[in-house]
Amino acid sequence: MICKKIITNILVISSLTIAIQSNAQKVVVNREVETTNDGKMLLGHQLKDQFVKEPYSEWYTKEFTEYAFDQKAVGELKKNKINSYNLIVFIGTWCEDSHRDFPRLMKILEEVNFPDSRLTIIAVNRKKESPTGDESKYNIQKVPTIIVEKYGKEIGRIVEMPTTGYIERDLVEILKKDDKSVIKEIFKKEN
Repeated sequence: MICKKIITNILVISSLTIAIQSNAQKVVVNREVETTNDGKMLLGHQLKDQFVKEPYSEWYTKEFTEYAFDQKAVGELKKNKINSYNLIVFIGTWCEDSHRDFPRLMKILEEVNFPDSRLTIIAVNRKKESPTGDESKYNIQKVPTIIVEKYGKEIGRIVEMPTTGYIERDLVEILKKDDKSVIKEIFKKEN
């Protein structure tokens, strides 16, 4: 009798596990689509090496190479441990602001040795939509949007263009915000 109950429980748990796994969304990485008006466009989750390929390298490489970042601000990013944060970046490969600021951000992140594991790049179409719907979770209205997170909580964001004129300076301002409130909020939820 007890054996039968154990076997039944194992079967139920196994069935639930299989059902949950089959419903898990598979994220396609480096999706590229062909559009009538814009030609090739990246859509959804991307790895940074996609941008050094044609046709994206035309704008990416030039801006990445030519951008002279603020050394002092980059030093502050290192000091404020930007590498302990997560960045979620929404861009449009059709968008001029993304053409300017995304390569600049990538150059800054390269300079501070930002870990790829903490960077999420999501390309959207002209309607600001991606295949996974992440844009609605983050309430994306304009691109590029750079979101800084700590402990799964948003600390700040840069929308469309940096207010200081420099991404690295805006990032420093975001990191200087007192994130103790985030830590308090996390512990409050656990109690």
